[in-house]
Amino acid sequence: MAKSSGLGMTTLSVDDAAGTARDIRNDVTEFDFTTPRADQDVTGVDKSARERLLLLADFSGALKGFFNPAANRIHDVAKTVPSTSVQRTVAMTLNGVTLNNECVLTDYSVKRAASGELTVEVPFALADGTTPTWA
Repeated sequence: MAKSSGLGMTTLSVDDAAGTARDIRNDVTEFDFTTPRADQDVTGVDKSARERLLLLADFSGALKGFFNPAANRIHDVAKTVPSTSVQRTVAMTLNGVTLNNECVLTDYSVKRAASGELTVEVPFALADGTTPTWA
């Protein structure tokens, strides 16, 4: 396996409120996500360094991009965030590796900059308790 860039995203889809996956790659300019693990400090007084146990896994992040009100695009997917409480599949494939998770979208932020840019941000977080796993 060779080192890879972030170019050539082959899948970046998010379910709409009805559960249909929508390809929003063209509307997203950047994204971030994290897959942290909680840990518990179990250091006894007999130790001189920390001792920890790994606990629950998590997954969260945000999609950032351009406002696009066309059907089945980023606005159409995210506009229902304040009015629905549904889980959505967030699917990503880059350089042949995939990370799919059931998430809740937690906000839909639209920003109009002084320059006239109209951008959006859609944060998401793990919803179903399934450990995030790369395939």
